[in-house]
Amino acid sequence: MKIDKIQGQGSSNTNQSKAHPSSNFADVLNSELGSVNLSNHASKRLESRGINLNSQDISRMNDAMEKLSKKGSKESLVLMDNKAFVVNPNSKTIITAVSQDSLKDNIFTNIDSAIIL
Repeated sequence: MKIDKIQGQGSSNTNQSKAHPSSNFADVLNSELGSVNLSNHASKRLESRGINLNSQDISRMNDAMEKLSKKGSKESLVLMDNKAFVVNPNSKTIITAVSQDSLKDNIFTNIDSAIIL
């Protein structure tokens, strides 16, 4: 996954490598996500499953996590645009991500809430 797809701000990768010369992919991605964190597992899943999150997606995810947190959710399923994310709203962390291709017959366990965006 390319960082410029996540940003949606038109920045080039050259600027990214200068801004984060010694960071790994997850560190760079987390810094670009702002208030939403990404676990290492989720980072690998996003990359391997070709799931791209733009700035609007991140904003929607952030809003969803705030709503879930206010309801006392601890681990939640977020369904957004035919993709599924398991998140910890209190730490604003995406734990894993599932693409549309992998959603069928997938069972989500250990969640206490869900939100459909």
